[in-house]
Parts: sequence; C-alpha cells; structure tokens
Amino acid sequence: MKPSEILRRLLEVYSEKVALRRRHEAVARIAGQYDVNNTYQYVIAREDHHLSWLADAIGDLGGTVPELLAPEALAPVKGDQALLGVFRGDAEANDAFVATWGPRVSDISHARHQLMLKLMLGEMQEQARLFHQASTGRVDLLGRRTGGERTPGFVMPTRWVE
Repeated sequence: MKPSEILRRLLEVYSEKVALRRRHEAVARIAGQYDVNNTYQYVIAREDHHLSWLADAIGDLGGTVPELLAPEALAPVKGDQALLGVFRGDAEANDAFVATWGPRVSDISHARHQLMLKLMLGEMQEQARLFHQASTGRVDLLGRRTGGERTPGFVMPTRWVE
C-alpha cells in the first residue's frame, strides 16, 4: 500500500473516530449516574489517546488532521429505559466501527500504523462491551465496590456555570 493510500485510510479512521468521540462526550453530559458517567469519561480519555496516535501517524505521512469540532448536542432523555437505548446505540456504533475497520487494517503495509490500529480496535471492543453492559442497566462497569452503598446522586451536565 502506497503512503498516500495509508494516509487516506488513516484520515478516514480519524474522521469516524472523532464522530464517535463527539457522540460519547454528548452522552456523558446526559448520563448522570456516577458509575456510568465515569465509564464514559474513561472511554473519552482513551479516545483522546487514539486520536493523538492517529494524528501523529497522519503527521508522519505529511498529512494534517482536521480541527476537532464541538460535541454533539443530545436532548435530555426521559426515563432510564430511554437512556439504556442511548447506551445500546453507542455499543452498536463501536461494534460497527470494529466490524468495518477490522478487516481493512491488515491491508496497511506500515507495521507500526497497522499495530496502532489493531490496539485501538481492541480497546474499542472493550468499550463496546462496557456500553452493552450499561444498556442492560448495569452500573458496575469499571469494577465492583468491596462494600457499602453506591455513590448517591448524579453528575451535573456541565461542570462550570458562569
């Protein structure tokens, strides 16, 4: 595969990955339950690393990445069942990304870029598993507490109010 083809493919992955990250940030604003929100914060942090890896690879090939856009705006959902559907949608989106890009990664002839994409897709499979669990109503997504009650209350949709 020619460097220009690898660059084009990495730019495609980057674009689709940015869209997923924007969506996850928007969901984090409406997912108020602490453990679920923490899971989304964890996923967003990993996605930031993935985007950084992709940006570095694109830069190495002489390309430039587009500017990151603001997160999507999701309307607040009413009721836990509606929120479970949002989580299910995120799980399905991650599953679709992995299903689409998984077979295409082996075409990339640059070993470092190929390995980077394989690592990213592996982490995305794990993230999809977390979203699938959240869609069933589970909140012990990042681990179980050894005792005591869960943290009461909810995360505010914005951190600072001016």
